[in-house]
Formats: sequence, C-alpha cells, structure tokens
Amino acid sequence: MTLAENLQAIISFFIQLFVIFPYNALTTPRHGLLRPPKRVGAKPARVNDTNHSKPTMVSDALHKLCTSKESVTALLAEDPTLAPGDAWKKLYGGYAPTSTTAVGSRRERRDSEEVHSFSAEDLQRVAECGNWGPSQPSELFLKIYHDALGPVEQDPAAAMVSPSLMGSCGVVPLTVISVVPDIMRHMSNMIVRAEKEVYLATNYWQNSVASTYITNAMKELSARAGKRGERIVMKIIYDRGSPKQLFEPHYIVSEKEYLGDAVNIPKPEEIPNIDLQVMNYHKPMLGTYHCKYMVVDRKYAVLQSNNIQDNDNMEMMTQLEGPIVDSLYDMALISWHKALEPPLPSLNSPASQSGVGSFGDTSHHEMFRQGQVQVNAAPVSDSNQLETADIRGVPSQNLIPGEDAGLREGEQLGELSNDSTYKPSPARNVMERAINAPHLPPLDNVDAQNPSLGLNNGQQMLGKDPVTNAFLRAGSSSLPSSFISDPLQSKLLPEHLTTDPHYDIDIAGEVARVQQSVSPNDKLTRLEATAAHLNHTKNVDFPSSIADIPAGDEFTPYIPHEVHEPFPIAMVNRPPYGTPNNNDVYTPQNEAWLAGLRYAKKNVFIQSPTLNAEPILKEILNACERGVDVFAFICIGYNDAGELLPMQGGTNEMISHALHQSLSPEGLKHLHYHFYVGADQTGPILAKAKKRSCHVKLMIIDEEIGIQGNGNQDSQSWYHSQEINVMLQSKEVCGNWIDGLRRCQRTGIYGKVDDDGVWRDADGKEVEGAIGTDPGKFSWFKAIYSALAAVADAGTYIRISEGIERSRISTAHRDIIL
Repeated sequence: MTLAENLQAIISFFIQLFVIFPYNALTTPRHGLLRPPKRVGAKPARVNDTNHSKPTMVSDALHKLCTSKESVTALLAEDPTLAPGDAWKKLYGGYAPTSTTAVGSRRERRDSEEVHSFSAEDLQRVAECGNWGPSQPSELFLKIYHDALGPVEQDPAAAMVSPSLMGSCGVVPLTVISVVPDIMRHMSNMIVRAEKEVYLATNYWQNSVASTYITNAMKELSARAGKRGERIVMKIIYDRGSPKQLFEPHYIVSEKEYLGDAVNIPKPEEIPNIDLQVMNYHKPMLGTYHCKYMVVDRKYAVLQSNNIQDNDNMEMMTQLEGPIVDSLYDMALISWHKALEPPLPSLNSPASQSGVGSFGDTSHHEMFRQGQVQVNAAPVSDSNQLETADIRGVPSQNLIPGEDAGLREGEQLGELSNDSTYKPSPARNVMERAINAPHLPPLDNVDAQNPSLGLNNGQQMLGKDPVTNAFLRAGSSSLPSSFISDPLQSKLLPEHLTTDPHYDIDIAGEVARVQQSVSPNDKLTRLEATAAHLNHTKNVDFPSSIADIPAGDEFTPYIPHEVHEPFPIAMVNRPPYGTPNNNDVYTPQNEAWLAGLRYAKKNVFIQSPTLNAEPILKEILNACERGVDVFAFICIGYNDAGELLPMQGGTNEMISHALHQSLSPEGLKHLHYHFYVGADQTGPILAKAKKRSCHVKLMIIDEEIGIQGNGNQDSQSWYHSQEINVMLQSKEVCGNWIDGLRRCQRTGIYGKVDDDGVWRDADGKEVEGAIGTDPGKFSWFKAIYSALAAVADAGTYIRISEGIERSRISTAHRDIIL
C-alpha cells in the first residue's frame, strides 16, 4: 500500500472507532421485542390471503450474471498468476443494477406483511439461474432462492461466489454432529488422503488438541506425498487479529509467526513435501472472517460450525461432493483475494467432471445393506511403516494390528494399477443408489394426548412438548439399528487420537471407528462411553445426570447418507462488513433465512448458539401466528457478556421471554423454544460453565430444505461477519439430520421453556447461574467492562474490535461465540 492509502486506512479506522461506533452504540436499540411487550394480534395465515401482490422477478441483468459461463475460477484457470481479487474486478467491477427501483421494491416486498404469489413462468425464470443437475428444485426451494438472489442483483459481491456458481447441485455422503475432536478426526482423514491440494479455512486457529489433529495429518500427508514423488499445495486462512490488518486486511503470515506457540503449524522441515501459504484476514472493525470449511483436491469439501480449538461445544459438519464443490472452490479463491503462490494445481480440474467419489466405495453401500462394515485402515507413515503404503497412501500389505483387513481397495473397486485414477460416474451412482428413506409424517396429525401416534418407531414420547418430540422422532436414521448398537461386533478398533493416530481410507471405516467409541464395551456402559466422548479434552469425568440411554436413542456422531442422485444446492453467503453499524443486512444468507420462515407451510427448525437478530425474530413471530410450528434449540447463557454489548441483540434468556410475551395465545402454541441439553444430561447447563454447550448452526424448512454452515442467528453474523452456508433440497438428508439431532442431545425432552420463556426444572428452579430475563439497567456498561478486560487479559495486543464483537476471554480461551 502507498503512504496515502495507509493514511486513509488509519483515518477510516479512527472515524469508525471514535465517531461511527459511539453514535450507533447510543442510538441503536437492541430491538423492538425488548421494549415493553405488546402482544401481536392473531392474524389469519398469510399464505391464505387472497390479496397477493406480484413479487419482483429476476431482472435481465441478474439472469445474465447467473447464466453466464464466467467465474473467478475460470479466469484463474486461464492465468494462474492472476490474483482472485483482480479477476473479480475484471468480471464484475463495472456492474450496475438495471434498475435501483427494482432492487428497492424487492426489499419493500421483503419487509411487507403480504405473501406474494409466483407464477409458473416466474419460478421457471428463477430456476434458470442455477445448474441443478438431474433433480429439479421444488417450488419452496425456488421461492427461497429467489429471495436470496435479490442482494446479488444489487451488488454481485454480496454472493461471495461468482453468480454463475451460486446455484448448483451435489451430494452429501456424510454429516457429523458431535464434539470438536470428531470433526477434526474426519478433517485429518481427508487431509492424509489428499492427492494434490488442501485449502483450509477457519475463523480461529488455536494451538490445541484440535489443531494437533490437523498438524499431525499435514506431516502424514507430506510423508505419503514424498513416497509418491509428489508435492502438495496447501493454503490455510484464519482470522487471529493483528494491527497489520488495519493496512492490509489480507496479509500473508510469516513463517516466524505461524511457527509460534499460539498457532504452532509444522516447520518446513517437518512437511518437506507441502508448499504451504498461510493468510490472516479480518476487515476492520467488525468484519470478522467467521468461515469454517475445507476443500480437498477440488473434489471433496466440508462445511462446519466449529473453529480449530478445544471447547465443550456440540458442532456440525457436512461433506459435499459434486459440482457444488466448484462453487465452494470459487468462494475460497475470492476469499483469498491475493495471488496464490504457488497456484492451486486443480484450477483446471472441475469437480463437475470428476464424478462423486465417496459413493463409488463398495464399503459405503455395505453400511446400509448389511449393517456391518469392514475396515481398511492406512498405517501411519513412519520409518518402519512407510514402505507398506502404495503411491496413494493406501496400504498394500500390512494393517495396524487388531484391525480387520476387510476388503482390499482392489477388491472394492476392481484391480487398479497404482497409477490409475478411479472416477465413478454419476450414472453408476444413480444405478446403485439405495431405496430412498421414507418421507416424514405430517405433524399436524400428532395427538397431544397420545403422542406416540404417527411415530416411525412407535416409541412413547417423553418431555412436555409432544409436537417437538413428534418432529424429532419422525426423523430417519440411514444406518440399521444393528450397526448403531454393535458397529463391528467383536472387532475392537483403536480410537483415532492425536497421540495414537489411526487413519481410515474411506468414510465407512471412519463411521465404524467413531461409532464404536460411543458403544458399550467390557469396561464402559453405553452411557459411560457417551459421557467420556462428550467430555474428551475439556471435562474429563464430568458426571452424567440421566440414568441410561435407551435403545433407539444411541448417539451417532457420524451420519453417513445412502447413495443418492445429486440434488439442488445453493450457496447463501454474506460478505464481511467492517463499519460499526447494522446497515448491511440485505445479503443472500439473511434473505434465505427470512424466506424459509416466510414460505414454510408446516414447520421450521432452528438450532443456533444464539438467537437475537431483529429481522428473524419478527419473522418467527409472523410464522407462529400463521400456524407454522417453529422449533428453536438455543444454548442458554451463550456469550451473554457479548450479547449485552451495544448494537448486539440481547441474551438468549431475554429473547426467549420477549418472544413468548409478544405472541397471541394461538401463536404461542406454535413456538417451541428449548434450551440445549447435552446427550447425557437432564437439564440445560449455563454455557459459562463450559460443560455442555451447543454451536450447531442449522435451519430446516418443512423437513425438506436445509440451510447449514457458519452463520449464527445473532447480530454479528447478520450484520458483519463473512459467513458461508449452503441451502440444499433433500427430504432424506433432512430426515437423517433430524434423527441425528435427536440422538446427539436431550433438548427435545428436557429443554422446553415455560410459557413465559423461562426454563425451570420440576421443582421450579431456573438454570443455575442464569442472569434471567432482565440483566439490569447497567448491563451494557458491565458488558463493555468485561469485553475490555478480556482483551487486556489476552496479553498480546489490544484489538478493540475483537473485544467489542465477541467479548472473548483470552488468547488461550477464545471459545465463546466463534
């Protein structure tokens, strides 16, 4: 940057810090719901209104953006030395919306109280703005996608992906809903199986057990690549905060910095066959890089809720394959912004042409057909074992003692030469796909007096909210019960640990290994094994409070999905916005969430650590008054100090109370607000205790549309942070998610709040340590003091934006809301 640009950056920062921020802090109310409550009158369901207005449809300019073949990735494929930021300017720098009036009418329509009709021609126009593959989007999907496209018409940068790649398709072979180590285990397995490149993004990287899974895998990958005579290109991007970002939001981290104790990435001599580049990105003041994802070989991608750090959170990750990986790849390039040195090797290898890899494994089919799986695990590459691995790092002879050799890779996929590359065709995947899971039964038939009616397993429901329990019990497990209860019968598999790594060559092996870790053995009952898994590195020996885990409720950390055709998937992101005000709300992410509530006909499920952004609260109220069931699973006490800060939305307890006070008696029947309860507990535990917290970020609409990714339902994610999310259409995957969510927690049974929005136990006691629905008149001052103290405790540098946006505790324990 030039001297003039540096001066401009400094002036801009101080204006934000000392003018814009104080002004908005004093003038921005938390939101209307926290003013003296006034119950909204019961209104007829908006979906039945006869006076529909015409929505603003896709303009020619937007249609051209979405149907173009141009993308940032395509330009870099032509010239790998081109910086993605320059490629974006070349493609979209001169874009101007066709009509600012049209864009304005979209926002007015969004904020109105009317529901808008879509003709068949309208929906067809929206459908043309994506490449959906063999399965066409439903009407509900297209309506939500239509609203998500609106901000892109105003500014293509809102998409955080080339518009031509915003609507796509793909498959989901695996979901993980579990604690951080389980997600890190899967990421480590993906890394060691890489052939060319790895791009890893996280909001916060902390030297920890979690990061050791990654660094161990980097060393293993380097050893395997060396055996093959190849090199791997790896990019890591995170947001650790630095004064340097005042002048350069994207800055390349020096080797000295990332080798330090705070990050502790391997030394070059420890990974001699990896070309590593590390970036630190933050957009001052409040534009946090809140993203968490990884793309491997431009074939496999994972999108998760967790950072790379140790904490007690329940988290969620999905693995994506197929053309949607090209969209995530493009987004990753745009986020990097600078020239890639060296370039990524797969710039000319689209995922859309590589097939859907995981579904080609015979072992993946066997999980569902027989309820058993044979494990083929690759040995760790040390001086004694390296010779047993073939050129792709797959064991050719010896296996770790005590593990079932199972089917050799050659027997699974046919005898392949060492230099052949297996690429299963989509046709094969379609031919071999299993029978689709049954659709979820309608919940409007659930009898509150006999709640077991309509359940897929006939089990009597528990808890005080039969509708919630019916919703959860209607989920479908893809795995046979025999596999869940006894994943490998008598075959004992060592757990994959940082101190004792055990890498598997496929998803089936990973599923079996993790499922066995939460299954009973000769030393532990199922409950004891589950509790030990939840306690992991943070809370060793923290006691359970439930008596047992009954059959059908077993914890399933890894949720594999049966082979299926590619289904519609859209990226619904938001770009970072640093200015300390709440103006930047019109983004694809936010519009998709609002549209999900607006167009739902039956129910909407929301799980988030926090829920306080004003736009979504209003839409929740509207949905409930229309008769749509809204299930909210929220973590009590999560980031209380941060949410009391100026321009934040208030604590979860405050919001729960306000929502319940704002609804009519009829609308109140459709709000099912719960505080998170761990899988081995009988009540919520305050997040401040760091024993059982939840960080899952998910919305499911009408049991068929899922929105999953990085974004929380709080003011920071709604107005400031860069967030990456996908919206997919699959009743089967959503059904598997619902079942997995039921099994990983006891929220539906024990977490329901009373009609005033307050959780109480059987004796009428509130959660221990809870601050309540009214934190007091001086709560903002207390929160600011806590935030500044937290930054000072970090002992490194005072980053005002970091303290304001999250009230993080310290450099060593920044695990509150990230």
